Amino acid sequence: MRDTTHFRTIIISDLHLGASGSKAEEVTSFLKNYSCKKLILNGDIIDAWQLKKYGVWKRKHTMFFRRVLKMIEENNTKVIYIRGNHDDFLDQIIPFRLGKHFQFRKDYILNSGSKSFYITHGDVFDSITTRMKWLAYLGDMGYTFLLWINKFYNKYREWKGLPYYSLSQRIKQSVKMAVNYMSDFEEKLTELAKAKSCDGVICGHIHHPAIREIDGIQYMNSGDWVETLSALVEDSEGNWSLLYYNQQHAGNKSENSKPLRTKVVENFPGTEKQVAFTGIIPNKDHRIL
Repeated sequence: MRDTTHFRTIIISDLHLGASGSKAEEVTSFLKNYSCKKLILNGDIIDAWQLKKYGVWKRKHTMFFRRVLKMIEENNTKVIYIRGNHDDFLDQIIPFRLGKHFQFRKDYILNSGSKSFYITHGDVFDSITTRMKWLAYLGDMGYTFLLWINKFYNKYREWKGLPYYSLSQRIKQSVKMAVNYMSDFEEKLTELAKAKSCDGVICGHIHHPAIREIDGIQYMNSGDWVETLSALVEDSEGNWSLLYYNQQHAGNKSENSKPLRTKVVENFPGTEKQVAFTGIIPNKDHRIL
């Protein structure tokens, strides 16, 4: 029987199932190693935008949902699926409940110990997505093209014995407009959490995992399963951490002769010092990238 680590809550987002860059096998493997009382799928789980154009639904994408259903069967896990901009087709049915343990929602308030967190995918404040969808589609095409280039570039780096390098993350960190967008995004979401009388906000959308405090409001982003391969987890005492897939398997290489497809994002600040679990430091502005 597989040994698993139990969490109170696991939050993942931005899987983009149906898109070529989705790491469906990795996220399914990730969930096989953990159990939880509540699993929150925080938007862009299915990439309907890509499926409408040139994306392909594969067996590995179906296997992800089979794993989720298995978690319900084995552990009575409650699953909350929050719509994102890439799976906005869910707007036609939400709120919707599928049995006792699976529900679809626009947003959600999670009670964590004495604190409450407002959970939203994050596209609510993206004016490009909400008002100029054609421009959002254009940006999506650019990002997909960048991932395509990145794929071949990293094959070359692998041949040279070099670690994985994320072109898109480098651009996000280098281009002033992108940096300002992420900063504004975080501030606006924390303001929304404050307006809803919550102690923090949990989101996805920008593919940028983080845990930090902004003006007394806890901001957390679960990252994505296209490049960063990260998740937010809450332990039994209400402590939140970021957990990375590549770190989950770092100690397994010597035990398993079958090579694992893991990646270390070279250009993340402090990546070489990351640990699998990094908790929130009270009363400090704390960020994990």
